Amino acid sequence: MMSKTFYITTPIYYPSDKLHIGHAYCTVAADTMARYKRMQGYDVMFLTGTDEHGQKIEDKAKAKGVTPKQYVDDIVDGILKLWKLLNISNDKFIRTTDGYHEEAVKKIFKQLYDQGDIYKGHYEGWYCTPCESFWTETQLKDGKCPDCGREVKRSEEEAYFFKLSAYADKLVEYYKDHPDFVEPQSRLNEMINNFIKPGLEDLCVSRTSFTWGIPVDFDPKHVVYVWIDALSNYITALGYGSGDDSLYRKYWPADVHLVGKEIVRFHTIIWPAMLMALNLPLPKKVFGHGWLVIGGGKMSKSKGNVVDPVVLCERYGVDAIRYFLLREIPFGSDGNFTNEALVSRINSDLANDLGNLVSRTQAMIEKYFAGTLPTEREAQPIDEDLISLAKATKENAEKYLDNMQFSSALAEIWKLISRTNKYIDETMPWALAKDEAKTPRLATVLYNLAECIRISAILIAPFMPSTTPVILEGLGLSGADAKWQETAVWGLLPEDLTVKKGAALFPRIDMKKELAELEKLTGLDAAGHTVEKKAEKAPKQEEKPQGIATLIGIEDFAKVELRAAKIKLCEPVKKSDKLLRLELDDGEGIRQVVSGIAKWYRPDDLVGKTVILVANLKPAKLRGVESCGMILAADAAEDDVRVVFLDDAVPAGAKIR
Repeated sequence: MMSKTFYITTPIYYPSDKLHIGHAYCTVAADTMARYKRMQGYDVMFLTGTDEHGQKIEDKAKAKGVTPKQYVDDIVDGILKLWKLLNISNDKFIRTTDGYHEEAVKKIFKQLYDQGDIYKGHYEGWYCTPCESFWTETQLKDGKCPDCGREVKRSEEEAYFFKLSAYADKLVEYYKDHPDFVEPQSRLNEMINNFIKPGLEDLCVSRTSFTWGIPVDFDPKHVVYVWIDALSNYITALGYGSGDDSLYRKYWPADVHLVGKEIVRFHTIIWPAMLMALNLPLPKKVFGHGWLVIGGGKMSKSKGNVVDPVVLCERYGVDAIRYFLLREIPFGSDGNFTNEALVSRINSDLANDLGNLVSRTQAMIEKYFAGTLPTEREAQPIDEDLISLAKATKENAEKYLDNMQFSSALAEIWKLISRTNKYIDETMPWALAKDEAKTPRLATVLYNLAECIRISAILIAPFMPSTTPVILEGLGLSGADAKWQETAVWGLLPEDLTVKKGAALFPRIDMKKELAELEKLTGLDAAGHTVEKKAEKAPKQEEKPQGIATLIGIEDFAKVELRAAKIKLCEPVKKSDKLLRLELDDGEGIRQVVSGIAKWYRPDDLVGKTVILVANLKPAKLRGVESCGMILAADAAEDDVRVVFLDDAVPAGAKIR
């Protein structure tokens, strides 16, 4: 019987400079998905790599006095070291300077030319070197590149063009027949409304103004331009166009291309059209994730606001950084990176919740039973709630992981970790230990704690692959005992387990001291602003209208992400007469929000309503229930609050601006 295959890719990164934490975000997400699928028994192919040709590289190499290949070799070496540091489990790493790739690209270009999908013409327009993009006059924004905002240069040269315009109708039809091809859904709407409906233009696919690229073998003064060169990597890496295409036949089409939202257009319009022209299957899904933003803006070397993942990994450990990246931000949305948020997550989730649970449980088994549990047991009804949640958590996390909702999957796992911590307070093992007659009950409580830890350790393995074996070995188990389907189930822990207590998993950090240190290391303050900007002389205060707290600029407002959300479920929070727990469809998944509106609304009155969600608010716990956002409400009168509802025609996930 053949095993199920799963093929996942990252974009191939452009090695014009060393990578930052935003690049690591995408690769860690892909690695987590690959590890999850391997744990499920899939035969996985995980591809990443580098896109090494182009004018920008040629110019940078010239400025440094080295050849383009020497320049990229040095950068690529750093990228490979970074992926090793981050524990990235890619199966292949492709470089577009690899000989087999170059030969396959020549064949692809020639085939498209021979069949009439590529033709020779003349290009006149505006060119952005950093983005490697051509633009017409009408596409420019204030005379600059609409993608990056940088200066563009007038360009005129002979070029070959791909007949992209001929595939517009086929693309729209494909989107209609394959509604899950582009995710999140909002990205598909952008492609149709912003690019296809205004009319697709034929695509320039060769250049003569630089030489650092793959030559067009039948017209050598031309080099193959980025689209056919870079995008083809997803199939050439599998041997397409070479003598051995067995990997291509085994793994293609890709199950998912993970890409940043800025290159969704290339992967959902240009790449599918190329594949249609080649009469090849299209990938099953393109998922466009959001950006890690700093101080409200995209990370950029030119702005000096990038974060080096190596610095963070060396300071906090790789798994802490991996956890933060995937827990802090719903995958698909933009999210702020701040030093304060990072330290807060490490302290609250990793040190307090997970680390403390493991440490306390091991310490109690050592203290009360010299490290080995007796086998006599005494169960009580209070155990059932914990055991029921432990049994359900795998399936709950799966639903989110299958849709690449990493943050929500981790939230489900942390519900079990939090509930297990609460179980310690409910059962009070220290009190049971005082009465010898309660030894069977104490052993049961500690077994339940250890079993919940074991299941949690297995479920976090895709996210935190180095932490899982440490936890399992502390329970006297092998780190290899982490199989998603077979071992993340209740009752597999030996009744007479023997613990091996080790060092604290995640030591707690002094927030104030650490933020001061991070400011020196990263050049960013706690809120993510560059230190230099903080030191700038403050502008003269404008007079503010009476009754207004503080005037803000548009850049401040832009930091708040407001979205339409549909209330799917609403219920009271236990032991609170003020709080309601809401489950909201935010257009990308279900998220939990706690709101203090119980005095003014009954749960049944809210289900089905459309509200305004503050989507990028840092999570907080209210009465022990995590709230991942906030809904907007108005003070209508004295002691009266009214939730702000939207017309139900507004779709979930629509941005409010």
